[in-house]
Amino acid sequence: MYSTAIAYLLWFFSGFGAAGFHRFYLGKFGSGVLYLLTGGLFMVGSIYDLFTIPTQVREANLRVRYREALLSGIVPERGAQAPKKDSTERVILRTAKANRGRVTPSEVALEADIPIEEAKRELDGLVKKGHSEMRVSKSGTIVYVFQDFVTNPADLDLEDF
Repeated sequence: MYSTAIAYLLWFFSGFGAAGFHRFYLGKFGSGVLYLLTGGLFMVGSIYDLFTIPTQVREANLRVRYREALLSGIVPERGAQAPKKDSTERVILRTAKANRGRVTPSEVALEADIPIEEAKRELDGLVKKGHSEMRVSKSGTIVYVFQDFVTNPADLDLEDF
């Protein structure tokens, strides 16, 4: 990561920016050569840089983070690396475990940050594969039951769900 203090030191030691050492440091090689050949754009660019070095350092650091993110396959979110998103199936299983084996499409949609229709499709797919059962509570709510997470058979009483 680039440092604002080092950029200012290079600006100072390059004749108040005339030689453009700070630009080379920040990865701006084209403008660094231009500053070197023109005396910091006849010192106008050097004076401009005196006030904008902190912003230039932030931008250079962002470029480094984006480059690292692209190489690692992770897209950064506002300067931070976003955690990998769990699969919908994993979210369904985690929710079912937390709810003693019972889960609804609404709960899955909320936990997985997906539309309810997509949550229902995923749950129906798990029913077709035999991993869960679809039941209807007395109030008419569709509940998917995962037997692996049911510890107490009384938990399957769907009246209070």
